[in-house]
Amino acid sequence: MAESSAPGGYPIPITVEFTGGLELLFGNERKHKVVLPARLENGSSPNISFLLGYLVDNLMQDERKDMFIMEDSVRPGVLVLINDADWELEGEDAYELQAGDTIVFVSTLHGG
Repeated sequence: MAESSAPGGYPIPITVEFTGGLELLFGNERKHKVVLPARLENGSSPNISFLLGYLVDNLMQDERKDMFIMEDSVRPGVLVLINDADWELEGEDAYELQAGDTIVFVSTLHGG
C-alpha cells in the first residue's frame, strides 16, 4: 500500500485486528497494519467511519460485506475497541484516528 502524505500532516499508521470469526472476511489474517492519510479530500481527519469504508474497499476479501457492515456502521454483534476501550467511550465512529492506535473488531455472534 502506498503511503500518501496529504497536506496537513504525516500519514497515520494504525493497527487493525479482527477476531471472533471476522478474520475470515479479511483473508484469514487477524492483524493488519494500515496507513491512512492525515487529511481526507474534504479536509477532515480520518475517523472510524472512514476506516470502516477503507477496510471494506481495501482489505475485505469476502463478498459478504453485511457480515461486518450494516447501514454504514458495524453490524450489531460486533464489538469495537479503540486502544482496549469500548468505542462507545471514545465517540464511536466519529473518533478521529491517531498514529499508533489499535482498533479491534470482535464478533460476538456465533453460529449454532
